[in-house]
Amino acid sequence: MTAADPVTSWHRLADASVLLDGFHALKHAVRFGAAVPVAVAVDRAATLALADELAPDVRDTLDALLTEVPEPTYRSLVPRPHPTAVAALAVRPPRAANLEKLAHSPRTAPVVVLDNPRNLGNVGAVIRLAAGFGATGVVTTGTLDPWHPTVVRGGAGLHFATAVERLTVDELPPGPLFALDPEGDDIRGMKLPDDAVLAFGSERSGLSAELRARTDHLLSLPMRPQVSSYNLATSAGMTLYHWSTATEAPL
Repeated sequence: MTAADPVTSWHRLADASVLLDGFHALKHAVRFGAAVPVAVAVDRAATLALADELAPDVRDTLDALLTEVPEPTYRSLVPRPHPTAVAALAVRPPRAANLEKLAHSPRTAPVVVLDNPRNLGNVGAVIRLAAGFGATGVVTTGTLDPWHPTVVRGGAGLHFATAVERLTVDELPPGPLFALDPEGDDIRGMKLPDDAVLAFGSERSGLSAELRARTDHLLSLPMRPQVSSYNLATSAGMTLYHWSTATEAPL
């Protein structure tokens, strides 16, 4: 394959594809079954050596996918070069398939809802946590695109390990809705069911009135007096950990 081939493919596919920015994003996407039509690296041998060390399970797949390109060519394809100098394009999972996963009954792990989030990096971090805990999916409400390249970069490609969609409050999947709020009941006294919908308000303004009206239970995280809040990803991680300690389902 010549260096021009991946560039031509990249420009043809870029607008309709998910950018996988860096080795770890590509590794996770491949590991969880993403279709990757084009992948490039500035140093192919070094990337495969990294796969030998960190991801031997996908090494052969990466060997078949990767094309080496000059560094200026790589830099022309991505908005912000990654230290590993690896990038790829993946096919986004069909919306219908994600919606089916989110609504499936009985659900064996919670759905995380981020209500009108503002920070792209926070959303990526929550998706990474949700994938690690085996959550069914992550849903955002509002205008932020959970498949934005910065979110995918923050999520290290783990969008493909869980269902990620943007929905309205009225479209949220079924299940008892537990929302985190400083005025709620202490989460330590509550067992979260596997089919729970766990909602977190925006970093600045908290829960929207629309979501609050749909909530079945308000819960609060333990917090030292005079500490105003936790980071959004920290709150999601603490809540998922609380759920995981009460369930016997393996990750």
